[in-house]
Amino acid sequence: MRIAVVGAGGVGGGFGAALAKAGADVTFVARGVHLAAMKSQGLKVQGGRGEIHVVPTHATSDPSGIGTVDFVLFCVKLWDVESAGAHIKPLIGPGTAVIPLQNGIDAAERLIPILGPAAVMGGVAQISASIVAPGVIQQVGTFMRMIFGELDGKPSKRGEDFLALCLKAGFDATLSEQILTELWMKFILLASNSGISALARQPIGALRDDPDISPIFAAAYREVFDVGRAKGVTLPADAPEKILDFTAHLPPTMKPSMALDLDRGNRLEVPWLSGKVAELGRQLGIPTPTHSMLYAMLKPYAMGKPA
Repeated sequence: MRIAVVGAGGVGGGFGAALAKAGADVTFVARGVHLAAMKSQGLKVQGGRGEIHVVPTHATSDPSGIGTVDFVLFCVKLWDVESAGAHIKPLIGPGTAVIPLQNGIDAAERLIPILGPAAVMGGVAQISASIVAPGVIQQVGTFMRMIFGELDGKPSKRGEDFLALCLKAGFDATLSEQILTELWMKFILLASNSGISALARQPIGALRDDPDISPIFAAAYREVFDVGRAKGVTLPADAPEKILDFTAHLPPTMKPSMALDLDRGNRLEVPWLSGKVAELGRQLGIPTPTHSMLYAMLKPYAMGKPA
C-alpha cells in the first residue's frame, strides 16, 4: 500500500513511522531542517511506546515526484489546508483516499472543493507527540489511536484495507460509520483543552484537578456540545461527562499542540478551535462565553509571539 504523509510533525510522523514499520510504502512530505534530517538520518519516534527509527526515510518537499498513492494522511496545520490541498493534487488518483487528521472540524469540507468529494474521507487522530529536534519526534504516554471513515457513513473496501494495515502497525484504529460524530467528540475535547492549557501555560495535570479550574473544563465542553447539537450533529447525551472522564486519565505532563506552539512563539490554531466555537455559537444563537474568552485572550498570539 502506497501512503503519502503530508506534514511530518507529531501526528504525521508518529502514525507514518508506525505504518512504515508495518511494511507500507510511506513517503513523507515535509520541509526545512526536519526534511533534511529525515533524508540524512532517518525519522525517529521515541516515547512510551518504545522507539521506531525509519531508515532510510522516503521524504520530499515535492509531491509531484511521488506519483499517485492509495492514501494520503493530511496532517498540516489548519491555516495551511487550502494551500497544501492544492499542492498534493499530483498524489490523487481515481481511488485515492485523503484522510485529514487536523484538530478542527472543517478540514474535510475545505478540501472537497479542491480535491473532489470522492477523494476525501474523515479522520480523527488521538496522539500526544511533537518534534523535539529535526528528524526526532517525542511521544507523551502510550495512547495512539486513529478513527476514520467515509463522510457519507457508508462502508468501503479502501477503509477496510486501511484498517487492516493500521491494526498490523500496532496502534488502535476504528473504521467508523459515524465519522462526523467522532470529529465533534474530539473537537469538544481538543478545542477546550487546547485553549485552557495554552492560556494557563500549564500541562493538563496541573489544571484538571484544580477546584478553581476544573469547572472551566466542564463549561467549555458543554459549550462545544451545545453548538454541535444545534448544528445537527448526532452526539451522545453524556458526551461532556465522557470527555471529562477522558481528560481525567490523560498523562499529567501532556500539553496540547497549541499550548506547545504558544510556548515556542509559533502561530496558533485558535481561530479554528475556540474561535470556531464562538463563530458557530453566534451563527446558531448558542452562548459560548468560555470559548469566546479563550479566543479573545489568545488572539494577540494567533500569528506568533507579538513583536
